[in-house]
Amino acid sequence: MPTLLIVDDHPLFREALRSAVQRVLPEAQLHEADGVDALYTLADTYPDADLLLMDLSMPGAQGFSALVHLRARHPQMPIVVVSGREEPAVVQRALHHGALGFIPKSTDSRTIGTAIAAVLDGERWVPSHVDTASTVDPAEHDVALRVRELTPQQFRVLQMLGSGRLNKQIAYDIGVSEATIKAHVTAILRKLGATNRTQAVLMAGKLAIDPDGIVLPPDEGD
Repeated sequence: MPTLLIVDDHPLFREALRSAVQRVLPEAQLHEADGVDALYTLADTYPDADLLLMDLSMPGAQGFSALVHLRARHPQMPIVVVSGREEPAVVQRALHHGALGFIPKSTDSRTIGTAIAAVLDGERWVPSHVDTASTVDPAEHDVALRVRELTPQQFRVLQMLGSGRLNKQIAYDIGVSEATIKAHVTAILRKLGATNRTQAVLMAGKLAIDPDGIVLPPDEGD
């Protein structure tokens, strides 16, 4: 009995994915999450899941960063990206960062089922018009390798820095002391090879779908 995980912050699309899965795998066990934090909890709870279907654009995630971090945390888990962004470059980057497939959200339900079945059979599935041989910018590849070294808490702090939050705000949201956040920031800078939080956020921004939209963090004297 296969186990599939569905992660998307839009209830209607989770329902569409659920229906597509149940059509091709009526006996499958389905578990869902609606955001990045819940994504990690779900993956930790079902580390042997047969497939994870995940959106790229969810609160708390910047582009491919969640995919990169999840691949480091659960390298054995097959992942298919399901996204409203259908540009060939986005598909190619998702595959480079570890996705085994890419399903555009405009795909009809029958084709979604076909794609899921193909990946479960060990095949790669992407839209027919995408050239999967293209490579990713070496700088983006290097940042991905560095992000993989972050602990889950460090990764979460980095994502919150990228949303422009102060240390004290992050500490409040996570429920730890401001000194703990400062220690996390120090470790993040070291692992990324950055000299300050602005540089760290700009580096991580290379994993964003649209790097030009990155929000720089306030200066706190790093």
